[in-house]
Amino acid sequence: MKILKRILFTILGLVALLVLLAYLFNVDYLFKAVRTIYLKGYKTAYLEDYKVFDNVTVKASENTIPWPIHSDYNKAQPTEKLLKTHKEAGTIAYLIIKNDSIWHESYYDGFDKSSKSNSFSMAKSFVSGLLGKAIMDGYIESLDQPLSDFFSKYEGSKTTVGDLSSMSSGIDWDERYYSPFSITTKAYFYDDLDEMMLELDVVDEPGTEFKYLSGSTQLLAMVIEKATGRNTADYFSESFWKPLGTEYDALWQIDSEKNEMVKSYCCFASNARDFARFGKLYKDHGKWQKQQLLDSAFVAKSIKPRFEGAPYGYGFWLGESQDKNFFAMRGHLGQYVIVFPQENIIVVRLGHSKGETNGIETYPKNFMIYMEEAFEMLN
Repeated sequence: MKILKRILFTILGLVALLVLLAYLFNVDYLFKAVRTIYLKGYKTAYLEDYKVFDNVTVKASENTIPWPIHSDYNKAQPTEKLLKTHKEAGTIAYLIIKNDSIWHESYYDGFDKSSKSNSFSMAKSFVSGLLGKAIMDGYIESLDQPLSDFFSKYEGSKTTVGDLSSMSSGIDWDERYYSPFSITTKAYFYDDLDEMMLELDVVDEPGTEFKYLSGSTQLLAMVIEKATGRNTADYFSESFWKPLGTEYDALWQIDSEKNEMVKSYCCFASNARDFARFGKLYKDHGKWQKQQLLDSAFVAKSIKPRFEGAPYGYGFWLGESQDKNFFAMRGHLGQYVIVFPQENIIVVRLGHSKGETNGIETYPKNFMIYMEEAFEMLN
């Protein structure tokens, strides 16, 4: 009996020591990480993790505008290569929208057209769009307005709101998703995001080169909230989600019920059809149903590289496939809305894995397959 008591007290002592060390080294956010992600068998965030986090609702339109169904809807079957890629990478949704009508759609793993899943960094395109809207509404002067106008912490820094949107902020950020000790992981589980963000310094020369940092988008959303006096989710709903005629309410993760700061760099849960609407908005130069939701000049600037050779504009990824130019919304684990403006084609892929990749700032092999096989089907 004495031995059992000693073992029990030893275990309790070790637990108490671990808790103490976690708070001393400011990694107590790992308790939330263990509870929500790691104990469920995942090594990183996953598609339906919004169910275990706090969220705010992004209200859909009361006057929904369903996507038209193409006359050739689902007549073409997925290629063998595409089916193999879907299976290997755990695709849950795959859409091809041709001339603004749904030409093909497939769902897998129990998901359907109304199923929500985490957008991850596709949400960065949403926040960049909100920047354009805030400029259009007169809350923010221009892309060149200094970050220091909104947060005195950055007095003396040259970082602008445009630098935040184009991933050239120069802030001190470690973009690693699988390390439990990176700041990206900390942000995902931290209960007071705005406090955490304002501890960051600018350590590199801003506005000089592309460097993908999720913290840039989080800071940008904080700027927009301060400039507009509006919560990010509400402002996005009123500016885009409702006017775009979305069919379903979305959910946007927040850091905690107490703080209610939206995780703006990620974590917007919706479905493939509604995600595609934002791609169409940019394809159509910021216009939707004859209403100019975004300034066309801002849209044009967003989908062109800011820096020579960089695959990024303002909130959107850029590239070329089969001699066709595209811009894309892109998220962790392979969430994509890919737009070919000249061909009037939109490809949407959502899934559990992005497959083989050489890093954040390059495109995974599967990314190209989803585009190439879409055009193979269309041909």
